[in-house]
Amino acid sequence: MRKPRKKRPVDKGLPKGYDSKWEYELHQKELKNWEHHNGILEYTIEHKYHPDFIKIINNKVIYLEAKGRFWDYPEYSKYIWIRKVLPEECELVFLFSDPYAPMPAAKKRKDGTKRSHAEWAKKNNFRWFSRDNLPDSWKDATD
Repeated sequence: MRKPRKKRPVDKGLPKGYDSKWEYELHQKELKNWEHHNGILEYTIEHKYHPDFIKIINNKVIYLEAKGRFWDYPEYSKYIWIRKVLPEECELVFLFSDPYAPMPAAKKRKDGTKRSHAEWAKKNNFRWFSRDNLPDSWKDATD
């Protein structure tokens, strides 16, 4: 089982707009003529994704990800980033072993249920299937 990340401590005595006391002190003294937090640089961390299954169906490349379950936020959030770089003629689809299993760290709702893998997929505009509802045209004939 994976260990959860330690959360960054919250310093309640920190001046507004600063990430640390160190940053604040520098801006008050040595770097007082420097602009502070005035700009945004976008960056991308390159990763590689190896889909579980690939097939062309109706001129569309289907990347089929077979998921027993998600383990943590970084794992399931990566699929949203993967989808953003896919060309229009490609689609990432999930095949869940248990689509109604709760997501990791999902909070209980008032009715006692938790967000499921299927609900996560729907909310994030992913098509998903289980073994029970996989389209027949996607299955290979077995004897």
